[in-house]
Amino acid sequence: MTSTVQKIAKQALATFRNPSVIGEHNKVFLENQSKLKSLLAEVRAADLKIAARTPESAPVPHQRIAPPVTYMHICETDSFSMGVFLLKTGASIPLHDHPGMYGMLKVIYGKVRISCFDRLDKPRDGASGVQFNPPLMPFQRGSLRPSVLKSVGEFTEDSSPCVLSPQQDNIHQIDAVDGPTAFLDILAPPYDPDEGRDCHYYKVLQAHSEAADKKSEVQDQGDVWLMEIPQPSEFWCGGEPYPGPKVTL
Repeated sequence: MTSTVQKIAKQALATFRNPSVIGEHNKVFLENQSKLKSLLAEVRAADLKIAARTPESAPVPHQRIAPPVTYMHICETDSFSMGVFLLKTGASIPLHDHPGMYGMLKVIYGKVRISCFDRLDKPRDGASGVQFNPPLMPFQRGSLRPSVLKSVGEFTEDSSPCVLSPQQDNIHQIDAVDGPTAFLDILAPPYDPDEGRDCHYYKVLQAHSEAADKKSEVQDQGDVWLMEIPQPSEFWCGGEPYPGPKVTL
């Protein structure tokens, strides 16, 4: 009997294997993407032989600090990668992007809060007349990205998968809520710095208001400025073995 995760991997390959048909206006791609989303909606932790973690006890003195996030690699091809991210209580995957990539995320236990941003089609020098608090150094303005906060939502194993595309919800932050959590993650194509698909991290900047009781024009429009930053020092991701059914492609 074919495992759930094998069915998901096979459909992911069918969805993303042919770059020439991938796109928001291609009927075949949209049908395949819908099938993949439906399969992903059914997956549970038990299908991957993963037991829900319990809130961690206090750390033992002199014990090496465990990573806040770990990753279980399931499979990867040139077309897509699939694995499971496990977040400890209070952990976050900081605001980051997926250049030119599609993605699907399905919670398998616990709860996550996902904040999604879209880039805006505005020139970066549009920030030249905007003041920030605290003020920016001149060299920092070159790493600003005009963006908009699209959504903030909480998701559990009973929620539908979250979907991102190169144009929509491509920049997001994922926070563990009320305890440990884990989610199955598909990215297509995989990250590859040599192909221009490196992961970039961002910080949300607030435009400075001239009056305390008056929001800036940027904030009124729901627009924000994202500044590219190095990977936050409090975030790192470890690895652990995937215990579930083997996937073959």
